[in-house]
Amino acid sequence: RRAGAAGRQMMIAAAAQQWSVPVAECTTSPGVVHHRGSNRQATYGSLTAIAATLTAPNLATVVLKKPSEFRIIGKSIGGVDNDKVVTGKPLFGIDVTMPGMLYATFEKCAVFGGKAVSANLDEIKAQPGVKHAFIVAGGADLTGLVSGVAIVADTWWAAKSARQKLRVTWDEGATAAESSVSYAAKAAEYFARTPQRSVRADGDVAAAMTAAAETVEATYEYPFLAHATLEPQNCTARVTDAGVEIWAPTQNPESGRQLVAKTLGIPDATIAIHITRSGGGFGRRLFNDFMAEAAWIAKTAGAPVKLLWTREDDMQHDFYRSAGFHKLSGAVDATGKLTAWRNHFVTFGTGTTVAAGADMGATEFPAASVANYSLGSSLIPFGVPTGYLRAPGSNAISFVVQSFIDELAHAGKTDPLKFRLDMLAQMPTETPRGSMVASRMRDVLQLVATRSGWGTRRMAKGTGMGIAFHFSHRGYFAEVVEVAVSKAGQLAVKKVWVVGDVGSHIINPSGALNQVEGSVLDGISEAMAQEITIERGRAKQSNFNNFPLIRMSQAPAVDVHFHLSDNAPTGMGEPALPPVIPALCGAIFAATGKRIRSLPLSKHNLSWV
Repeated sequence: RRAGAAGRQMMIAAAAQQWSVPVAECTTSPGVVHHRGSNRQATYGSLTAIAATLTAPNLATVVLKKPSEFRIIGKSIGGVDNDKVVTGKPLFGIDVTMPGMLYATFEKCAVFGGKAVSANLDEIKAQPGVKHAFIVAGGADLTGLVSGVAIVADTWWAAKSARQKLRVTWDEGATAAESSVSYAAKAAEYFARTPQRSVRADGDVAAAMTAAAETVEATYEYPFLAHATLEPQNCTARVTDAGVEIWAPTQNPESGRQLVAKTLGIPDATIAIHITRSGGGFGRRLFNDFMAEAAWIAKTAGAPVKLLWTREDDMQHDFYRSAGFHKLSGAVDATGKLTAWRNHFVTFGTGTTVAAGADMGATEFPAASVANYSLGSSLIPFGVPTGYLRAPGSNAISFVVQSFIDELAHAGKTDPLKFRLDMLAQMPTETPRGSMVASRMRDVLQLVATRSGWGTRRMAKGTGMGIAFHFSHRGYFAEVVEVAVSKAGQLAVKKVWVVGDVGSHIINPSGALNQVEGSVLDGISEAMAQEITIERGRAKQSNFNNFPLIRMSQAPAVDVHFHLSDNAPTGMGEPALPPVIPALCGAIFAATGKRIRSLPLSKHNLSWV
């Protein structure tokens, strides 16, 4: 805004100089400077030569437009590629073609970190259309090039068909001994001990528990999740003596370039990355393993190569949202207010390093909202790759924290909304930069309650509403979910109300609405039926038949409202997701009396009498 105001000021000064009139007599309309007194006007384009000779004004002192004068900010603008997307134009990485290009598939060990020992390469090379087949030694870093067998053919179908005849002898390695069952057993073992490390300790939790009117204990858990991008991972690479060119749907091109340079042993400067449109990312394409694979295969094949993963490759070789386990205890006093909170969080890591996207920080709510608070953690050693899924960490933490708040509110015979407002009231007014400001969260929480009619509507048996909030990516979101559950346990999510505070302006309401509705539907989809189960060191789920996405018929109406505040703009694409999951679980409890302490919902019998 300041840069635009400075440019406008320079155009006015240029016109005033050209016309020999006072600056104060000049005004602007879109792209034009006017002098009403002499009925003269000049386009910005015609004034650029003069403006370029002027001294730019101080950006700190330029006069900004009032919000009432905005013409662009706050106006809905559709995506520039919308028409091309819906008419199937080639925009995505999967669409890239070039002369002389070959197609590749890459078979990796089903067990994470396993290595290829031998394969029937001669038989594969004899298959129709196959040009090359070779073992890739790879390395131990799961974020880069790992061991496998590459097949290169003149069509992708030929490569895929030959792959079906591939027989590989694998050294599966140590991860083959791991499973979701063993992780759960290890978590239970850790719960019986003191946490390995103390993350935060305030007050005296033990004394507060002893003095409490009511205490609650519960264990929560959530599974690994795949990103399930609709466009599987893919990359086209051309390697020549002059360098490397990459065409890829990546969220993190610079780290991809560094990875390719390291993999091929060449300078970064010799690698060019062309970023294509992505058919979904959600954090999966922060990792560029597919880019390293394509570059290595192209170099070995001596021709441009497009590597395309199958859906099964994508589902079973992801960087998953980490699973986690929480043993919680809490206390309320005789007035129903929270007095103590203890959480032993068991997550995954190597040594003392927490796995990517799996941690819970010392400032995470409800820290600072209760005088007696304890958060400890323990790490399960593991070999499964983890990463960052939309609203990393928060998408799981919110489910646990906000759901347990509901349990404590119920124990204290307090309305879940009031219980949350009481917790926010205990937080300090001054907070460190980047931490949650209680007053902003209180505002969105009260507003979503009003918009949804919280506490004012009579709910039929089998229907219910749940409420939750979460602060992440500096965005403040509170949400209410309404559900109907049949006696047989059939769940229908009827409506979701969302109120968000992401600062003083919503620049493009169309894009903002898209982000929030998508976040809500993502969260519901994750909660309903999604999980990655590890068996013998490998992902059991392989496609949408056993890792289902939400269907159109399951999608609820989503009412979105942005609460503008006098704060700098913050995150939008992530913070609307976390609250919907605990709000959904709270609504199920209100409808059925059944408390949800593990996900997905498909593993629960929601029937009621």
